[in-house]
Amino acid sequence: MSLKGLLSPPISAWLLSRERLLRRRARAERLRQARGEPLRLHYFHQPDDPHSLLAASMLPDLMRRYRITLVPHVVGAPDDAAAPERARLIAWARRDAALLARRHGLGFDDPGTQPPAGPLADATARLVAAAEAGHFVAAAAPITQAAWQACHATGRPSADPHTGPGPRGGDPQGAVPSAASAAVAAHLAASEALRRRLGHYLGATFHLDGEWYWGLDRLHHLEHRLQDLGVGRPGTSGLLIEPDADSDAPMQARHRGPIEFWFSFRSPYSAIAAPRVVRLAKRAGVTLRLRGLLPMVMRGLPVPAAKRRYIAADAAREAHVRGVPFGRLIDPVGRPVERGLALLAHAERVRCGEAFMLSFMDATWAQGIDAGTDRGLRTIAERAGLAWSDCRDALADTGWRADAERHRTALFEHGLWGVPSFAVGGTAVWGQDRLWAVAEALEAGAPGRHA
Repeated sequence: MSLKGLLSPPISAWLLSRERLLRRRARAERLRQARGEPLRLHYFHQPDDPHSLLAASMLPDLMRRYRITLVPHVVGAPDDAAAPERARLIAWARRDAALLARRHGLGFDDPGTQPPAGPLADATARLVAAAEAGHFVAAAAPITQAAWQACHATGRPSADPHTGPGPRGGDPQGAVPSAASAAVAAHLAASEALRRRLGHYLGATFHLDGEWYWGLDRLHHLEHRLQDLGVGRPGTSGLLIEPDADSDAPMQARHRGPIEFWFSFRSPYSAIAAPRVVRLAKRAGVTLRLRGLLPMVMRGLPVPAAKRRYIAADAAREAHVRGVPFGRLIDPVGRPVERGLALLAHAERVRCGEAFMLSFMDATWAQGIDAGTDRGLRTIAERAGLAWSDCRDALADTGWRADAERHRTALFEHGLWGVPSFAVGGTAVWGQDRLWAVAEALEAGAPGRHA
């Protein structure tokens, strides 16, 4: 076995272990108490990001529930290296935020476009002023909402915060003044520098003593940590947003599928999603179509170091919540992925596709088996019920490359580009934490809408 194979699994298992995460949290808390500092929760808000609008709408409730000090930072969009396929990312963010808003009763509908430059600049200046004056918690959502309302030339708001729950709080005195342009530029520069130094790249993000939480989807991790710290106010119970729960119970699916599943063998989130979407398809009694892709880095798209670090840490937290073994890994980038896709094509021909995909994911992301070696790949294949003698011949077949390109094209046609992604009927979603939308589409039976 190579040095990489000897060292990577035990090192990654420790680095991504729950035990290490809890030790780091305890050490950070001891240092904070020794210094006599308040518990500071940093929040990074991007005005033209709809997920930031949803996150901001939860700030008043979050502050009512916990004894914490919020430190707000207004930021711009991530740079190109952290946001490949930017146009697709922007369009997806609006659709996904609208999907989340409907699920949680918040005020956002996809207007089909981004806020105009003028209203966006005004909102940014007012957000900076609110952050500097200490009014950010109450003002952030209404100010951001105003920029998005300007998307409609008719004046119809993208979502009326006064009908239904919508953004919580309100703009103090009805109007927060705008900060001067020099103050805005200085604030944005300082916020971006801090976000980069702390190790992130997106808006709608919370940072607490070395750990990041993105948007509504990670609020449950943040709240559990705050509750463990004992800073909940009297009467606080439960969570603002509960994570969706998986189930093994049979379901009455009105839509007969199939479920399209785009994944990469190199994606930790795909590894977390794989066993769960297989179970969902079996519960619903529908076909699961596997759509393997080359990872972004093997398609020439950059993955900055900060992004890799955050994804690894976040995936470990999510795997723990989902009960998916994870962490003892060997990065399958390069030859292992190519060999995996070649054998996946063979496995599907002999009706072992799902078994091989699950075996490959578990081996490389949880057991530290090197799929780049014949010994490792043979173990993976035979666990899935494949004969190694047939696999050797299948490895010489390069037809999987055309399959991967066809899958990539189909993914783009659904308005998506990342993995894991899913489509059933008219519903198309990205992310292992969007399987609830797939389940809802199956149960509803009627064609859905792209989200």
